[in-house]
Amino acid sequence: MTEIDSLESLAGELGAALLARQWLLVTAESCTGGWIAEAVTMIAGSSAWYERGFVTYSDEAKQAMLDVPGTIIAAHGAVSDETAAAMARGALAHSRAHIAVSVTGVAGPTGGSAAKPVGTVWFGLACRGQEVATHHQLFVGDRTSIRRQAVAFALRRLVQIAGA
Repeated sequence: MTEIDSLESLAGELGAALLARQWLLVTAESCTGGWIAEAVTMIAGSSAWYERGFVTYSDEAKQAMLDVPGTIIAAHGAVSDETAAAMARGALAHSRAHIAVSVTGVAGPTGGSAAKPVGTVWFGLACRGQEVATHHQLFVGDRTSIRRQAVAFALRRLVQIAGA
């Protein structure tokens, strides 16, 4: 199975779980640049469970489209637990979805620091009416590999939540 097939398989599994619950998904992506949305919309019929996606690559976009407070970005940075949580909350607030995933990170090859090296990615997962769960991962590889790993991680976590 190729890596693309694996993402498509995960997205199909996610779609089945969301359909079973009659849930809609919203995505809020930064470092993955819409790749999660691409993976889920590869599935025929995904319009029955994928509501919308936000690609908020810049800090300004996170603030304007998802209502991420500028104070959070100023205090913690765009790549942080707090920003990932705010992105997921904002995605739910600006959609009809039941579940949201957000992703923000440093895909490289530049932009890393000692505190947030290349491969640092934060995820926010939120279900309507519940607290946001955040997850931190440190992926290894080149830019494409880090982004692919982030997409796969997000899809796997969504499958776990939707399938529960």
